[in-house]
Amino acid sequence: MSGTLSGVSCLVTGASGFVGHRIVQMLLEEEDLGELRVMDKTLSGQLLQTCDRFQSKIPLKVLEGDIRDPEFLLRSCQGVDLVIHTAAMIDTIGRVNKETLMSINLHGTELLLESCVQNNVRYFIYTSSMEVVGPNTNGDPIVNGHEGLVYKSTLGFCYGESKRQAEQAVLQANGRQLQNGGSLVTCSLRPTYIFGEGSQFLQLHLDQALQNRGVFHRISKKEALANPVYVGNVVWAHVLAARAMMGPGTAQKIAGNFYYICDDTPHMSYSDLNHALGRELGLEVEDRLAMPYPLLYFVASVMELVSFLLRPFFRFAPPLTRHLLILLNTTFTFSYKKAHKDMGYKPRYSWEEARRLTTTWMATILLQRKEEMKKK
Repeated sequence: MSGTLSGVSCLVTGASGFVGHRIVQMLLEEEDLGELRVMDKTLSGQLLQTCDRFQSKIPLKVLEGDIRDPEFLLRSCQGVDLVIHTAAMIDTIGRVNKETLMSINLHGTELLLESCVQNNVRYFIYTSSMEVVGPNTNGDPIVNGHEGLVYKSTLGFCYGESKRQAEQAVLQANGRQLQNGGSLVTCSLRPTYIFGEGSQFLQLHLDQALQNRGVFHRISKKEALANPVYVGNVVWAHVLAARAMMGPGTAQKIAGNFYYICDDTPHMSYSDLNHALGRELGLEVEDRLAMPYPLLYFVASVMELVSFLLRPFFRFAPPLTRHLLILLNTTFTFSYKKAHKDMGYKPRYSWEEARRLTTTWMATILLQRKEEMKKK
């Protein structure tokens, strides 16, 4: 039997982010919380508008500060029962240096865990990523992977490594004794590639398609299958994980475990996902990669070498890296069976509904771009 979030004081970090903001929305709309605290380094206008709409429903506290500030974290966690930690620096092409990534994604998580222990925060959910697994540098595929799968994970990229170490810290903290003698309960959720309204990656691909006469660039081979997940289903999984943590029959199942989070979106390449979402808007996708994959790999290697040579003078983030190329062109799919078994997770949104909602949002972006073009 799952628990309830009624009367719970919850802190959401990264609350202005793509996933964090949607978690805040769902908690405010559907849960009878005792209090909600929203935290981010910079609070977006969109988040503040959401908070304004619900300020009469439950006590809301807005916290603006850095995840690397231990004093700020200690104050933020006082009196909290549940932390949902989505805050992270996301970097797919090496734009951010390793020290910054580790300080935010790993050290910030460690500081937050310590603040929970000091403040007797009982429950902690970490938003991880499938990139803590891979793909590895060999591009070895995974088909319908599960939590018990052993995969030779030779991560060649700082972002995935920072998330992997942070997840380890979260799971190892499960069972830590709190100041009041209780114990910390933690779990980690590993979403696959997340799409939906507000996705910065989808918006980037859309802008590139507009510059390419309404045609998405082919960035992944048709046969390189991923299982994208709709943002609404990722958020729903977080709520179910929180309920399960507080349920007498489910708390021990979920404690100290990680879960792959995906849904029933058809398995397809990243490029074909873009096309599936943009087809009704008249957008097309290129038939093949710009050049053969081995040649693309060589180009990415050269770009990385140039970036390395220029580093003493300035930071050049190559638009294509070997890691990104492998990520986009490796079959990497997972199953959500364990999440269903342990926390009752089933996708709340069907593929048809997720596609409709996302395409409608994409249409508004296209309209904005056309208005911007008229003003130039």
